[in-house]
Amino acid sequence: MSKTTLIYVAVVDDDEHLCRSLGRLLRAGGIQPITYASAEAFLADTKHPQFDCLLLDIQLDGMSGIELARRLTAEGCHPPIIFITAHDNPDIRAEAEAAGCTAYFRKSDSGAEVLDAIRRAGGLNRTI
Repeated sequence: MSKTTLIYVAVVDDDEHLCRSLGRLLRAGGIQPITYASAEAFLADTKHPQFDCLLLDIQLDGMSGIELARRLTAEGCHPPIIFITAHDNPDIRAEAEAAGCTAYFRKSDSGAEVLDAIRRAGGLNRTI
């Protein structure tokens, strides 16, 4: 009998409906999501588990997902980051890639693709 390791994913998105939908999708896929309505809420949570991956909305109220990724990198944290956005354009995509994302999706992309990217990223070392 094999033991399954739980993958913890922080979902940072100010769209409450999308957070609920992503949470259900991830739980159905055997992944434990913890949702945050803002980058600031994520940073304020000092008791969170070690995350295997971060799923960040790019455009948030307050600090953006890209700014959060840069801040974590500056602090020496290098978690796998997957960006998701409703406002895709080449400049935003280039900025996300420069911030070191593992994957990049539009909110209209397939949930199965997002799950696959999280599973791949979750195999990496825990860093935050």
